[in-house]
Amino acid sequence: MDILNNDADAGVSEIANYYAGKTILITGATGFMGKVLVEKLLRSCADLNAIYLLIRTKKGVEPTVRKEQYFKCVIFNKLFEKHPDIVNKVRVIKGDVLEPNLGLSANDINTLANNVQIVFHCAANVRFDQPLRPMVNMNVVGTLKVLQLAEKMSQLQALVHVSTSFCQCNEGSVEERAYPAPQNPFDIIEMVETMDDAALAEITPKLLNGLPNTYAYSKALSEDLICRYTRKLPVIVTRPSIVTAAISEPLPGWIEGVNGPTGLMVGAARGVIRSMHCNPDYKSTVIPVDKAINGMILCGYQCGKVAAESQTTDKQSNVQFCNLCIPSKTLMSWGESIEMGRRFIYIAPLSLALWYPGGSIKQNYYHHLFCVIFYHYLPAYFIDFWMLVFGQKPFLVNVQRKVSMGLKLLQYYTTKDWDFRTERFLEMWNKLNRTDQDIFDTSVSQVNWELYISNYILGVRRYIIGESDDTLPHARKVLRRQYILDLVSKILFFTLIFWFLWTHLDGFLEKSDAFIRSSLYSIYNEQNTTAQA
Repeated sequence: MDILNNDADAGVSEIANYYAGKTILITGATGFMGKVLVEKLLRSCADLNAIYLLIRTKKGVEPTVRKEQYFKCVIFNKLFEKHPDIVNKVRVIKGDVLEPNLGLSANDINTLANNVQIVFHCAANVRFDQPLRPMVNMNVVGTLKVLQLAEKMSQLQALVHVSTSFCQCNEGSVEERAYPAPQNPFDIIEMVETMDDAALAEITPKLLNGLPNTYAYSKALSEDLICRYTRKLPVIVTRPSIVTAAISEPLPGWIEGVNGPTGLMVGAARGVIRSMHCNPDYKSTVIPVDKAINGMILCGYQCGKVAAESQTTDKQSNVQFCNLCIPSKTLMSWGESIEMGRRFIYIAPLSLALWYPGGSIKQNYYHHLFCVIFYHYLPAYFIDFWMLVFGQKPFLVNVQRKVSMGLKLLQYYTTKDWDFRTERFLEMWNKLNRTDQDIFDTSVSQVNWELYISNYILGVRRYIIGESDDTLPHARKVLRRQYILDLVSKILFFTLIFWFLWTHLDGFLEKSDAFIRSSLYSIYNEQNTTAQA
C-alpha cells in the first residue's frame, strides 16, 4: 500500500513520520533484498531526506553508471511513473566493503558522519560454497568497518544489521538474543590475515563446529563481533529465514537470483531435477521478501525510537535481536509446498525444458542417491553422448553436477526441523496502529500460500527466465508434447525390461532349478554323512 495515497483515509503512519527528514545509508543495495528495501523506503517513506547507496565499481562500470542501470529494474517503474523526481533523493557513494575504510574518500566519510541517522547493513557474501577467507573478509571484517564508520556518525539513531536465522544451527531453538560464536571473531580475523589458503582449508571444518557452511559461520562471527565491539551504538540484528519471492510488493512474485528454493523451482521446471532429499513433514521456513523488508524497516523504527526517546545512545544497554521468521504453525511443510509448486508448474510451464517436469522428494537419503544416479546422471551421460556424436558441445553432465551441488547444500535445511522464536517480531507489529499494519505489513497468520506459490511460479517465468505471459499457450503445447514423449519413453523402457526378462526366463529358470537341485543334493549328502557318523 502506498502511503502517498492512503493517509487521508486511513490515518497517519507513525513509521513514515519517523523516517521523514531522515538520511539513510544502505550497504548491499544492489542485491535482491537491497533493491526491495530501497523501493519500499522511497514509496512508503517518501518524505525521507536522502538515501545514500554504497556501490562499488564492478567490471569497470562506475557507480554512477550502475545507478542508472539499477533504477531500470522493473520494480521501480510504477514508483517513478507517479513520482519521477523522487530518484533525486537517492545518492551514490563510491565504496567497497572489502576496501580499507569501506573505500570511502575523506569527504564522503565526513558527509556520512555528519548527516546519516539510520544505517541498513545488507552487504554480504551469501554463497554457501565459498572458502573461509572471502566469507570472513566480506561478512565479518566488512561488518567491523561499518561499525567503525557508524561510530563517527554524530546523529546515528539506528543501525540495522542483516544476519540469518540459520547462523545458530547447533541450537535446538533460536531465541531473539545474542549467542556466542564458536571462536572469538577478532582471533579469526587475525587468522585469516596471516594463514595461507591450504592451512585455512585444513582447519575450517574444526572452526565450523557443526555449522553447515562458511556462510552460517561468518554470520555467527558477525553477530558476536557486534556484541563484543560496542554496547553504545543503537544496533538491532535482524535474522530473516529463507527469503523468497515477494508476496505482494513491489510486484507479486518478484524474484531475483536462483538461490535456495528458486533454483530448485527452475531446475524442476526445466525437467533436470527429479529427486530431492527432504523430510516432507518439516516446515519450509521461508519468508517472502516484502515481509522481511517491512520487518527490517520496522526494526529500524523501533531501535531509533528508543534511541531518540533516551536522547543518547549511551543508555542503550545491549544489542537487540529480531528473528524475521514466520511461525511454524502458519507455514506449509516442504511436502505441501513442493507438491503445490509442481501443480502450478503444469499450469504455467516454461517454454524451454529439457524433459517433462516430474520426480518427487525422498525422505531416505539412499533412495534419493539411487534416483540421482538413474534419473539425473544416466540420462545426462546418454544425452551428452549423442551430442558428441552429432558434433555438438555436451552440457548436461556439467549441469547435473551443479544441480547435485545445489541440492547437497539445500538438503541440510530441508532435513531438519527448525524452531525460530519470534516473540519480538510479532509484538512489534501488534503494537502498530492500523495504518502502519497495512503499509508495513509483516502479518504472518493469514498467508494464502496457494496464491503465493502461483505468483511465485509466474514470477520465475517473468523475472528469472524472461518469458512473458504471452508465451504460456505455446509453453503448454510444448508441455503436452513432452508428456507424450515421457509416457512413450516409459512404456518403451518397461517393454524392453519385460522383453529381456521374458526371452531369458527359460535360461534363468533352468539355472535356478539346477542351483536348487544342487543345494538340496548338498544338504542331503551332509545330513546323510552326519547320520552315518
